[in-house]
Amino acid sequence: MQTQVASDIQAAIPHTPYKIGDITVVPTSPVIGAEIRGVDISHDLSAETAFAITQAWHTHLVLLFRGQDLTPEQHIAFSAYFGTPQSPNRTSFTPMTEKYPEIIEVMNVDMDKKRIDHSLSNAEAFWHTDMSYKPIPPLGSALYSREVPPSGGNTCVSNMYLAYDDMPEVFLAEIAGKTAVHDASRNSAGRLRPGFEDEQDPSKTPGPHHPLVRTHSETGRKALFLGRRPYSYISGLSVEDSEDLLDRLWAHATQDKYAWCHQWDVGDLLLWDNRCAMHRRDPFDIKHRRVMHRTQIAGNRPY
Repeated sequence: MQTQVASDIQAAIPHTPYKIGDITVVPTSPVIGAEIRGVDISHDLSAETAFAITQAWHTHLVLLFRGQDLTPEQHIAFSAYFGTPQSPNRTSFTPMTEKYPEIIEVMNVDMDKKRIDHSLSNAEAFWHTDMSYKPIPPLGSALYSREVPPSGGNTCVSNMYLAYDDMPEVFLAEIAGKTAVHDASRNSAGRLRPGFEDEQDPSKTPGPHHPLVRTHSETGRKALFLGRRPYSYISGLSVEDSEDLLDRLWAHATQDKYAWCHQWDVGDLLLWDNRCAMHRRDPFDIKHRRVMHRTQIAGNRPY
């Protein structure tokens, strides 16, 4: 029954281009993602255009805007159509982020254009949800490309609505009402954040506990909400049982059939919904530069 629900929902996702008002929506895959054409997001948006983009976002979870030329102010202003841009906690600042605290620079070069060996650098960023290690994670992120490598560094996104809807009833019963800790001590490449101990016992992982299944605050739909796999722990279970259930959950949720991957060009902006989509990043050659700007939009406590 649950698998049939997933099939019905996937069939309801538009597969061919269509218009909403003045914008054209071009699906990038049958399961997640759409390119938005006919809008320059460096300009102020009309209420009608902002509403149309939001409708497309709720349908496709991830939106691609190609060929944009954005100042930091314009990037922040665009993000504000979907909520309040928030300033993340940081361990380092650049002159740009000190002036624009709403923006994170995701890059492998420093202010002197030298290689950075901390943070994500050029490593693979495993499947995750942005900042789910916070008690109130952001509802969305807008990632804008300023410099990209000739290959690698692709961003893949996955539909957690479909992953939930596709679960067998017996599997759903196993996770019903359960919460898991979202590790605050490590980043998406698995590197320890400053100020944290290297705790190996998942039951002692620092971070907030969020439901394994959350309800989208605007659509009302249910989605898997898993955060990051390493050092996660399901409350109330033995570590062995938690690891077994999490391994099965992640194997299910990260199937290719729920995902689409984007190969970046300079000037691309991806807007994704953290409440119902996960994402990851491919590694790339350290010899090449990758400079991205990301905003995050304040959300609500998962429920």
